Amino acid sequence: MAHSDVHPAHRFEPWQVWPGSYDNPPADGRYPMPPAVGLRITRSTRIASMGSCFAREIKTALVRRGFSYITEETHHPASKHASAAWERTYNTFSMRQIFEYTFEGLTPSSRWWRAPESGKIQDPYRRIILYDSIEEAEADFERHLKHSRRALESAEALILTLGLTEIWEDTTDNWVICLPSGPYVNEGGDMSRYRFRVSRYDENLDNLERIHRIMAAYNPECHIIVTVSPVHMWATFRPDSDVISASCNSKSTLRAVADEFASRHENVHYFPAFEMATIYRPMLGQSIFAEGRENFHVNQETVEHIMEEFFARYVDADNGTE
Repeated sequence: MAHSDVHPAHRFEPWQVWPGSYDNPPADGRYPMPPAVGLRITRSTRIASMGSCFAREIKTALVRRGFSYITEETHHPASKHASAAWERTYNTFSMRQIFEYTFEGLTPSSRWWRAPESGKIQDPYRRIILYDSIEEAEADFERHLKHSRRALESAEALILTLGLTEIWEDTTDNWVICLPSGPYVNEGGDMSRYRFRVSRYDENLDNLERIHRIMAAYNPECHIIVTVSPVHMWATFRPDSDVISASCNSKSTLRAVADEFASRHENVHYFPAFEMATIYRPMLGQSIFAEGRENFHVNQETVEHIMEEFFARYVDADNGTE
């Protein structure tokens, strides 16, 4: 009986073969990626970003290195995590809504929450923002619209960091809040119009496609870099799943969505931050989780590794990263 080789007769590039398998070079600290195509970044490239907690790490690294990171509304606490006061956007629905209210004037039926006890006005869609009156809230949001549009229209590269698939959805108009929190919720505000659910592949892909269509209309030259955040869930609202499985489901779904999204458009690029943190660094025997109460976050060494790979991939050597 003849025996056949289980491996195909094909010439693979080093990044196509698992590091250290057979005669392929082992992991050496430089993540194996194919050459970048279609996008080069210099210090003058105007970069915007939005997304989950990891988006804040990206912003910090780009600003520290002297890149032209877009910073609108620097006075505003909700701009800490992104290029404008968008706050953290954990899901693709919240991202899509930013583009829709910025460029198309769409608004939810429940625009503001009033906390039952303190009377504070809260923005349900940018949860850390509080006001003393509706008039103050609306005036600030009008200013925000101008900053948001300026950031998105001027960006030459836009980084979207995808976080979670769990959402809280308004049953009357399907607008999505990132998380039920803040004084309105803590003081017993009525949340009966909102339902919790786990979003799925098709609708997350539809959200990204919607974002792409809007950007194609208002800033068609912009490149979009999509990543999956390596920061895991702190807790899940799902009664049918443990937090580790729920986090894995979120990341796996969004990773598949990002792959399809990038494959459809020449100006969309996937950057494997999630794989670098959760697979590659453990291959090197390096820890990835932060210590202390927020041990679901990645540690600073992992962030630095990811950003070094980002610069190596997209920035020409003569532009420098130091």
